[in-house]
Amino acid sequence: MNLVQEYYFSTKLKQIADMRASGIDVLNLGIGSPDLPPSAETIDALTDAAAHPKHHAYQSYVGIPALREAFAQFYQQYYHVSLNPVNEILPLIGSKEGIMHIAMAYLEAGDEVLVPNPGYPTYRAASLLTGATVVEYELLEEKGWLPDLKALAKRDLSKVKLMWVNYPHMPTGAKATTAFFEELRDFAVAHQILLVNDNPYSFILNPEPQSMLAVEGMKEVAIELNSLSKSHNMAGWRMGVLVGKADYINPVLRFKSNMDSGMFLPLQMAAVKALQNPTAWFEALNQVYKVRQQKVFEIMEVLGCQYDPQQTGMFVWAKVPETVASGFALADEVLEQSAVFITPGGIFGSAGERYVRISLCAEVAVFETAIQRIKQSYIPVVL
Repeated sequence: MNLVQEYYFSTKLKQIADMRASGIDVLNLGIGSPDLPPSAETIDALTDAAAHPKHHAYQSYVGIPALREAFAQFYQQYYHVSLNPVNEILPLIGSKEGIMHIAMAYLEAGDEVLVPNPGYPTYRAASLLTGATVVEYELLEEKGWLPDLKALAKRDLSKVKLMWVNYPHMPTGAKATTAFFEELRDFAVAHQILLVNDNPYSFILNPEPQSMLAVEGMKEVAIELNSLSKSHNMAGWRMGVLVGKADYINPVLRFKSNMDSGMFLPLQMAAVKALQNPTAWFEALNQVYKVRQQKVFEIMEVLGCQYDPQQTGMFVWAKVPETVASGFALADEVLEQSAVFITPGGIFGSAGERYVRISLCAEVAVFETAIQRIKQSYIPVVL
């Protein structure tokens, strides 16, 4: 535990709460917690199921058959991936739980694990909690935020058991190509490494959702996490899934079954309905995010930050001006001077230290207020 710090957002939210308690109206643009509701049909399914007197008992560790079948149909329809709902789909209490369970199932002291830099901090934290050694692989803007697998193959990878992958990528919004996934598959085969792709952002501002498992032969070397948190506006519902070959799913289930219980039945039944949302529902959601993204681009321009307008996902990732010390410095200055919280890229790893990230999870009016505040009060502290 001494190797793992308290999650950055946990500590920052305390600071924001203190500021608000003192009368400062802080605009929180840092955390990707969807502010829009799930579909009306999803909510109706939850309330109807919760009213049933026999829907409140313990549930199976593997989820109800209808939920596994709904995930299978969802993967077939949108990702063109065929999955056996009996043994290739494991519903989770959110995909963050799955990260920990996968790490505990596959890693122990003496093992090494490849972790992206920048990347979601939980990959590192979960890996360290198993006693394994974290080996970073750096992602660079000039390489499209994709790992240099040829350079990585020159390292001693004999102790590496697992590699965390995340495309569409958070925090950068970068997408991977089929050609890259094919190269990644061959890399994993050559070095006998299990790949774990974390895929919660594939539907956000991305007209072509993609699963790594759609690549031929990938199921032999990879499993994939997914979630309804972002794509279906169900973050607080804690509804995730692990999919892949049964031989890879079973060790995770063995660990999971000793750590928690099955999910509340009405939540599972509502998730079935959510997974049946029509394509038009996702299109309408992305129209909202597109308008918000343009406003966040404006904020980045006011701050003098450079961004890729083609990025996907629920955030905007941008490089801070050369005259600013770091993303941390810029984020602190904007919070102190303008009462606007944005995320420093350095919390995602050293390769993100000259970047900042802003969430799209706020109404347009909030972004407009942030723009005005920053224009009026922000004075950069230059090097």
